Amino acid sequence: MLRGLSLAIEPGATAVLGPSGSGKSTLLRLLNRLADPDEGSVRFHGEDVRALDPLELRRRAVLVPQLPAPLPGTVADNVRYGPGLRDAQVDPLRPLVLAGLDASYAERDAGRLSVGEQQRVMLARALALDPEVLLLDEPTAALDEQAKSGVEETLARLPCSTLLVTHERAQAERLAQRVVELGK
Repeated sequence: MLRGLSLAIEPGATAVLGPSGSGKSTLLRLLNRLADPDEGSVRFHGEDVRALDPLELRRRAVLVPQLPAPLPGTVADNVRYGPGLRDAQVDPLRPLVLAGLDASYAERDAGRLSVGEQQRVMLARALALDPEVLLLDEPTAALDEQAKSGVEETLARLPCSTLLVTHERAQAERLAQRVVELGK
């Protein structure tokens, strides 16, 4: 639960740091209307998010969940999914490369990849929407050190703004220009 929070998030990379239960994930859910505030407002480019179409907002501010959840099918099918919902075509190669996967992954079964590879597929799926901001909910929490390092390298090179939720101060400092700390 968030109370009394007033925060302006600037373009670039921002990390939200805090202990479990401090409202980090709730903040992400509020920013793309998976939840609405009980009081107060959440604004995206100055406009109350409740005035925006939720699906359009979610294409502009894309949430990448903590645990990867690939759709059945190939990696390319996963990357094409979001743009396909609005009858747009996307070549999966660019988002795959941005997410740190090469073209050989395109025809692999997404469900048979390692958790680290699946997390990169989630990034590629989000990047295929060409978002203004990626909302990253502890994107390395379920990964071993090698996979975590690889995903962090990818996150550091992303072409869009990011809002990273983490409980690791060192990760926040490595990946963000600004760190916001929430308390319990």
